[in-house]
Amino acid sequence: MQQYGDTPDADDIGSGDRPDVTMPKPPRKSTGYFPGNDEKHPVLITEAAPSLEDQHRARVRRYTTIMAFRIPCLILAAVAYSVFSNALLSILIITASIPLPWIAVLIANDRPPRRKEEPSRWDRPRPAIEAQPHRAIDS
Repeated sequence: MQQYGDTPDADDIGSGDRPDVTMPKPPRKSTGYFPGNDEKHPVLITEAAPSLEDQHRARVRRYTTIMAFRIPCLILAAVAYSVFSNALLSILIITASIPLPWIAVLIANDRPPRRKEEPSRWDRPRPAIEAQPHRAIDS
């Protein structure tokens, strides 16, 4: 029996010839906020800020990473002095490593940027200290 859209020999398919059929591919795993193992990391569906613990962990990681460059700088300065016998090169390398602790502390103590919705304490009008009238006493 032929219906609208069928080919005239559609009834002959059951005679042993199979049409070219491809199976659909299985769905891909989610590539959300944490790509990979979805059972371990759920997909992030909210705009909530990271928890304070996550922020602290990220700041400690940044501090450790920056401070990890200081020891190799000191070793590199010693190697440069022993290989090239150039004290100026070693002093330059050591000088470059001096501000690293200061930079690491500044970056590690930095908070995430404020959102537009977050109130600022400087946005509201503040009255002046001497806003109320007062009487002066003449002597």
